[in-house]
Amino acid sequence: MNAPPTSVPQLLKPQEVDTYTDTRDLLAHAKRDAVRRKYHDWLIVDVDAHHVETVSWKEIITYIEDPVVREQAIHFQNDRINAPPYGLSGDLGLRYQSVGGRIPHQDGQREPVTDTDVHRDVTLTRRAMEALAIDYMVVFPTPMLMLGMHPQPEMEVWLGNAYNRWLADKLLSADDRIKSLIYLPFNTPEEAERTVEAFDDVSGVIGYCITSTRYKPVHHNHYMRLYRMIEERGKPLAFHAGYHWQDPSLATINRFLGMHALGFVWSNMIHATNWIINGIPERFPKLKPIWIESGLAWVPFLMQRLDDQYLMRPSEAPQLRRLPSEYMREHCWYTTQPMETTNLKALAVTLEMINAETQLLFASDWPHYDFDLPGEIIDLPFLSEQAKRNILGLNAARIFGLDTRIRKTV
Repeated sequence: MNAPPTSVPQLLKPQEVDTYTDTRDLLAHAKRDAVRRKYHDWLIVDVDAHHVETVSWKEIITYIEDPVVREQAIHFQNDRINAPPYGLSGDLGLRYQSVGGRIPHQDGQREPVTDTDVHRDVTLTRRAMEALAIDYMVVFPTPMLMLGMHPQPEMEVWLGNAYNRWLADKLLSADDRIKSLIYLPFNTPEEAERTVEAFDDVSGVIGYCITSTRYKPVHHNHYMRLYRMIEERGKPLAFHAGYHWQDPSLATINRFLGMHALGFVWSNMIHATNWIINGIPERFPKLKPIWIESGLAWVPFLMQRLDDQYLMRPSEAPQLRRLPSEYMREHCWYTTQPMETTNLKALAVTLEMINAETQLLFASDWPHYDFDLPGEIIDLPFLSEQAKRNILGLNAARIFGLDTRIRKTV
């Protein structure tokens, strides 16, 4: 293992930070933390990190398959000054992420990059990995996580697959430490199946992703062929949470704080409920679902609530052979971020209930405003060292089939 770094970038004052600040300076404290806690030599897999794909939107749209749509997109971006990303449907909440501009790196990563040998997003990802002591980083888009609510289902297909091809071409091919759970255009099942087939053997693709903010029922029969295809390939299926302020059940919330607290939980809680009570784990016992960026506090609630109702109405879930909580504990995987730590007793019970030692995966959610360091896991007093090592990297290596012999660059 490489020796720990002897120097770190300058620590900046908050007022000196803007959207052009170098990632290594933004994360200087994180790098110091990794050295101080001596986890720079642990295997650490970040299962949920992000880049701002819209910064590269002029590149991405050139990968659109449909020639007419591709030409429209190119002209739209080239002929309009400061044009919004062609085809994307935004969400009101995105305007609040930076807390009125006080967390500027949330608004975009526009730092200078002089290395022209690889795409700038490769360089930015490498900078974050080095500072956070990450061995593998799974990269997700950001505004595209709202694409499941687009009023034109075909736009999700065009843009989702254009992004997938661009990502594989520019990022995944450049560094085998950068991985992806490839975007599935879930609103159109046959296109999602085509995406699985197209990216089956693409280097760096370690699974598939459904953006959870959508109204499609995950238990509908027209998805069963898709689930079988993914199960046969032995790769996991991730549900990445998001929020939708226009959802009728959430529209009365008047603060982004409330929307962020509930929205990211709500979408995955709905899908997880339908996933379990409709017997998907029984139909596809080797299919591995991962629930991403919903935190963990919702899981014990749902376990208890579903168990309670199932015991009174088992005839409505005839496929189940065990309690819903048992499927959630043994069949599902969860990511840590944003892990609720205000009550450590409650957190300890939560991790016990979800069998965290084998089912929990570390996620930083960098560069979002609420990102977590690996130290969040290191600090938990009720976990053994082996449990911490499992959560930080070994569980992910097992589920994704990653090489555990990789060495960090420091």
